[in-house]
Amino acid sequence: MAELGKLNKLTVIKRLDFGIYLDGGDDGEILLPRRYIPEGCSIGDELEVFIYLDSEDMLIATTETPKAEVGECAFLKVIEVNRIGAFLDWGLPKDLLVPFGEQQQPMQVGQYYVVYLFIDSASERITASSKLDKFLGDTSPYYKAKQQVDLLICGRTDLGYRAVVDGGTIGLLFQSDVFEPISIGQSMKGYIKHIREDKKLDICLQLVTREALDDLSKKIMAFIKAEGGQTTMTEKSPADVIAKQFGVSKSSYKKALGKLYKKRMILIEKTQISLVTGD
Repeated sequence: MAELGKLNKLTVIKRLDFGIYLDGGDDGEILLPRRYIPEGCSIGDELEVFIYLDSEDMLIATTETPKAEVGECAFLKVIEVNRIGAFLDWGLPKDLLVPFGEQQQPMQVGQYYVVYLFIDSASERITASSKLDKFLGDTSPYYKAKQQVDLLICGRTDLGYRAVVDGGTIGLLFQSDVFEPISIGQSMKGYIKHIREDKKLDICLQLVTREALDDLSKKIMAFIKAEGGQTTMTEKSPADVIAKQFGVSKSSYKKALGKLYKKRMILIEKTQISLVTGD
């Protein structure tokens, strides 16, 4: 049986002028139109194809790869809005529908949105939704602290950013852990910073290890020396200023300063930081 909205490996069983038919098991024969047939394809060959519904709601195959499959999230552009809903470009000839009831906010032509793909139970069609919380939880028992993960930035909060973790869970990226400009829809690598008692995930873009802090501390000391023994770049400085100079988050910078202060290597004042000199 072929899986709708997924990549499938199906066997070629028949060839006609307008295309080839693939063995869909219980779903019967599935057409792969002629324009998608690979060169040298023969009966008995196994092809990897994506299965979706054509304009007449019949199963059809393509060798083109969409920007997302059912069960995945993607950052897609709205190319049309009509009385049915918004339609997204997902890389296939038939555009992807987001019904009005599945829009977190009214979608506009030309704008991009993070959406989740699913099979609508009523229409049995591949559909998308920007209401991610309907499909993705914010807790998971499967992660460990410091584990590397794939992130898709999906929203802003008062505390920072929401991100889809490995395509299945929504985590929180605090503003203090952001050390570079990021935007909604951006994909990047990150780490599990902390797993709360309620199993919700705090994530970060860098791991603050002892070795990383030691290296950052050396860079800070060298920077202050180059500045004549003092700097106005304190823990209150803007995150983008700190990131530009050291390539780290504001949180990491503050931890490194604290480490140097405890070692009595620097003096932290309200508007500046100075090297501690000998008597």
